[in-house]
Amino acid sequence: MIISASRRTDIPAFHSEWFYNRIKEEYVITKNPMNAKQIKKISLNKKDVDCIVFWTKNPQPMLEQLNLLNGYNYYFHYTITGYDSDIEPNLPTLAERINTLKQLSAVIGPEKIIWRYDPILLTDKIDVNFHIDHFEKIANEIQPYVSKCIISFLDAYPSNHKRLEERKIFVLNDHDIIEVANKFSEIAYQKNLIIETCSEGYSLEAYGICHGKCIDAKFITNVFKIDISVGKDKNQRSNCGCAQSVDIGAYSTCLHNCVYCYATHKSSNYNKCIPFSPILCGQIPDDIIDTL
Repeated sequence: MIISASRRTDIPAFHSEWFYNRIKEEYVITKNPMNAKQIKKISLNKKDVDCIVFWTKNPQPMLEQLNLLNGYNYYFHYTITGYDSDIEPNLPTLAERINTLKQLSAVIGPEKIIWRYDPILLTDKIDVNFHIDHFEKIANEIQPYVSKCIISFLDAYPSNHKRLEERKIFVLNDHDIIEVANKFSEIAYQKNLIIETCSEGYSLEAYGICHGKCIDAKFITNVFKIDISVGKDKNQRSNCGCAQSVDIGAYSTCLHNCVYCYATHKSSNYNKCIPFSPILCGQIPDDIIDTL
């Protein structure tokens, strides 16, 4: 079983205490965000967990207790872009995030860190050249400390559509995407950095950018030297190639408040999160339907 922690929120940044408590007690309870009646108790015992995949923009709160993950296979998706606080308002400075990445890499190794430069978006102040300049600047700093880079382009969802319109944030057209792909590929080649896309319908192989799998059974097998057989995750978007996983997060429990985020809805549920509860957000359910 692969644990996703989490596509729905930033567990390392805001819920590391809760997560480590779950590791100590070796189980977690999750609720399907699309169907509140689907409740699962999930084992976090080492023998049941093949790998944990973390998604974060700030893993600093996790660093001091990484030893609690000894015996687990895990890796990080670490998002670092060059946006200002009007797009990503509640993040540490870019320099601080790069320094945190270097600290994390020193502890777990660059092969267990994937740099995410996403989502790529446009505004009246952010153009294609902005992305080329910032991608190169960040790559110059972090290339030795990561295994590869994954990029994706902005998508509009019902949960973020209004915010994007209000802030005049735009998706890239075909010409812009090709220009970004071409320049990013050149920079990545110079830095000996693998670059892949996430959940994109575009074919960018001509520019040296392949379709990636953020949760990748082959990657897990190669890095951790384990045999793992798992199919494609049917609960993700059609263009997503990720392997099946169990997500333990909850929507609207992240305080980064990035304006493009699909996982932040109208009101925050952060205050409903209790570090010692087996469920991240809300009341402990009376009935557990499934156990994994």
